[in-house]
Amino acid sequence: MMQAGKYTRQFFPIANPTRNWATKTYVEQAPIWCSVDLRDGNQALMTPMRLEEKLEFFKMLVRIGFKEIEVGFPAASETEYTFLRTLIEQDLIPDDVTIQVLTQSRNHIIRKTFEALKGCKHAIVHLYNATSVAQREQVFRKSKAEILQIATDGAKLFQHIAEENGSNFRYEYSPESFTGTEPEFALEVCNAVLDVWQPTPDRKVIINLPVTVELSSPHVYADQVEYMCNHLHHRESVLVSLHPHNDRGCAIADSELGLLAGADRIEGTLFGNGERTGNADIITLALNLYAQGVDPQLDFSDLPAIAEVYERLTRMQVTDRQPYAGKLVFAAFSGSHQDAIAKGMKWRDEQQCEQWTVPYLPIDPKDVGRSYETDVIRINSQSGKGGIGYLLEHRFGYILPIAMREEVGYAVKCVSDRNHTELSPDAVLKVFTDTYVNRDTYIRMVDYHFVRSESHVITVTLTVEQTGMIQDVVAVGNGRLDAVSNALKEQLNIRFSDLTYEEHALTKGSSSQAITYVSIKTEDGRTVWGAGIHDDIIASSINALFSAVNRSMEGEG
Repeated sequence: MMQAGKYTRQFFPIANPTRNWATKTYVEQAPIWCSVDLRDGNQALMTPMRLEEKLEFFKMLVRIGFKEIEVGFPAASETEYTFLRTLIEQDLIPDDVTIQVLTQSRNHIIRKTFEALKGCKHAIVHLYNATSVAQREQVFRKSKAEILQIATDGAKLFQHIAEENGSNFRYEYSPESFTGTEPEFALEVCNAVLDVWQPTPDRKVIINLPVTVELSSPHVYADQVEYMCNHLHHRESVLVSLHPHNDRGCAIADSELGLLAGADRIEGTLFGNGERTGNADIITLALNLYAQGVDPQLDFSDLPAIAEVYERLTRMQVTDRQPYAGKLVFAAFSGSHQDAIAKGMKWRDEQQCEQWTVPYLPIDPKDVGRSYETDVIRINSQSGKGGIGYLLEHRFGYILPIAMREEVGYAVKCVSDRNHTELSPDAVLKVFTDTYVNRDTYIRMVDYHFVRSESHVITVTLTVEQTGMIQDVVAVGNGRLDAVSNALKEQLNIRFSDLTYEEHALTKGSSSQAITYVSIKTEDGRTVWGAGIHDDIIASSINALFSAVNRSMEGEG
């Protein structure tokens, strides 16, 4: 039995919250993004990245468009220190990119941090100390006054060493474990640090409010953020930053509601990599904005390539259902979903729509490097005629008659159901061609010759092979296909009626092939379809009729 009674609420809701954030419907502009993949993300890996891997990852973050990138804790290890020095000494940091480093408020650690930054043009130095009830009581065993003293002593030492080094770096402070801290005390600590640093509009300080451990529902965090935003000293000179972790699975909601509550900045990682259940996923956050018409100021137009680099360097996996990036997130297996998507895409083409409103697809998959044919319409035993028809048309150029689509759909689904597997586009095409195209099981067309009389009657001499014997049969008709049909009925005693056909070119150009779709009705009332492909449109029509006849003789249809 699970024992819920051993747990209690460890967060502190705001008394009488103003909740102005609740009156807003969406985030209107992109926040300042700071990637912490190379620090918070890297330290959470079972095998942290090597120097050359971190360099490749850094370059990818720059290409994506990050202007603030946390690169590590240079005083923590030689690898971290060497990575930072390599970035600086090899001039790998673009002028418009600011790196960020983390430090505890201890003299030798702060000094080594600034030593590692020598020669760096732009940097944010991030100072932190824990403030929560659990950390105060269990880890440090210190009072509020003593924790406050740690913060202000660190801020003073930090500022002294920064000025001693003659640097013009920006400052950041985090009350680590903010979500487990009484809001009034978190505010007191942050204001005390701000009063030491004395920020100005030209030299803003970052106050970061981390969801170090997610303890509450997102609306409680939004109340806490709004409370801090409303009461911080020097607010016009402060950038309020969020750093949500995902312990309750709400990091995205925490981030979005926190932005509505007044935050200016988000620290997160690609694909949400981070300790325990991870950090806020910046890809999801950015594309959520994008899906509502807001430019996220980050380039995720080739998510498959980004995922490949991420998986190779971190040895982590982008799951199939990862928002926006997973292999299956745009996939529609359901027949009704496929039909709606196919009709939505057709409607979009007909209406020449500028706005994206296709059912079941929150964004255009092509915007993130995906394709409709391989990523959206996926075929298995649950698929429908609309999706299968869409795939055959847009991937291979086969525009099936509406009346034929249901039958083809069942044929494809039957194979998937029998094999208990998804069918690739090529496998779908094979089912279609093997079942319907140029069938000659019982009777094969060898050659044909047409003569048109003065009265426009068509006479066909048809050479056919049946049960190993080749013979010529002759008939007339009011058109070529009608003449061939009459030859089969009158000379070979094959009974059918209600012949229909449609045809189109498969590809553009003089060398294009033609495809014809033919249906016939058998004596026992079955409608049987066949298809024919040939360089010549007449030959493709005859092939299609022979395919339908052969399928009727096989008992198919």
